Amino acid sequence: MTSPVRALAEALIRRPSVTPDDAGCQQLLIERLEPLGFRCETVRSGPVTNLWARYDGSPGPVLVFAGHTDVVPTGPLEQWRSDPFVPTERDGRLYGRGAADMKSSIAAFVVAVEEVLSAGAPVKGSVALLITSDEEGPAVDGTTKVVELLRERAERLDFCIVGEPTSVNSVGDMIKNGRRGSMSGRLTVRGVQGHVAYPHLARNPVHLFAPALAELAATEWDQGNEYFPPTTWQVSNLHAGTGATNVIPGELVVEFNFRFSTASTVEGLRERVHALLDRHRLDYALDWSVSGMPFLTPRGTLSEALSGAIGAELGIEPQLSTTGGTSDGRFIAAICPQVVEFGPPNASIHKIDEHIELAAMEPLKNVYRRTIQTLLCR
Repeated sequence: MTSPVRALAEALIRRPSVTPDDAGCQQLLIERLEPLGFRCETVRSGPVTNLWARYDGSPGPVLVFAGHTDVVPTGPLEQWRSDPFVPTERDGRLYGRGAADMKSSIAAFVVAVEEVLSAGAPVKGSVALLITSDEEGPAVDGTTKVVELLRERAERLDFCIVGEPTSVNSVGDMIKNGRRGSMSGRLTVRGVQGHVAYPHLARNPVHLFAPALAELAATEWDQGNEYFPPTTWQVSNLHAGTGATNVIPGELVVEFNFRFSTASTVEGLRERVHALLDRHRLDYALDWSVSGMPFLTPRGTLSEALSGAIGAELGIEPQLSTTGGTSDGRFIAAICPQVVEFGPPNASIHKIDEHIELAAMEPLKNVYRRTIQTLLCR
């Protein structure tokens, strides 16, 4: 007999919700949540569909489960062993786009909520769901729009669990209690174009920038801290030249990215880069963009409740980590003091033949349920 978690996960996977298309996933959730007493509010922005659903018990803290119904494109269909939007069981795994990232998590916390409410235990607080179809895309019309709405209405949030796939080797071995910030730069170094046979009549921007590049790559930006590894700087794209082999380029364009911790600031990193470039006397222009600020939830009520639930259900002690890329937790942290991420193993996310171990689905739901009970039902 198919478990409720698996059945809901399969129903979500069948909907080809490639970002920013929700493809009806959130309506399916609304149909499950409204009969439980949730007030469901659809928040649309551009092509994006968002859902804010809230159940209020007696006065108390607000626990939010956050997730996204959108998925990345499938890639070449002929490389999949089965249709990515037809959930398929094979070798003890459930295959399909979104199986791990993150439709199984959504199914697990929806069923967990159903089980808690059907048990009849008084809920001392509120439980809510914040779901978007814009996490895998630009992330400008999704969770951030709901956060703006909640801030305007002065809705207080106390705890948030984002269902991102955080586990590594087995479900429950890792919780993300923060994420690094992401800041990109587009640097244009100006030179003078000329013939390679007459270099004295030109100024090669590649040669001019090379010493600065070596220094940037070797710089220690910070040493990290208890929760974060040191900040890193990486070149992502570098382009110069006309395509001809006998022309010295007139300009060099370098795109780079900082993944930075709470040990550094946006302003401090920018100032150091500009000072370095100025010291090398480069003629340059530099445009900056910040796609996410770092956030951190130190050990406390939420991480202890979630860790305790993992220990009780799975018999392991999870590691707290801030590794990986950005997530929508960066937006929610602006209005919620405790934000963590927890979900299934992430080894297959965004890949061909994405999957989740069937044996992981029920324990994932049980961990979410135990956490709700610890925070809201005691």
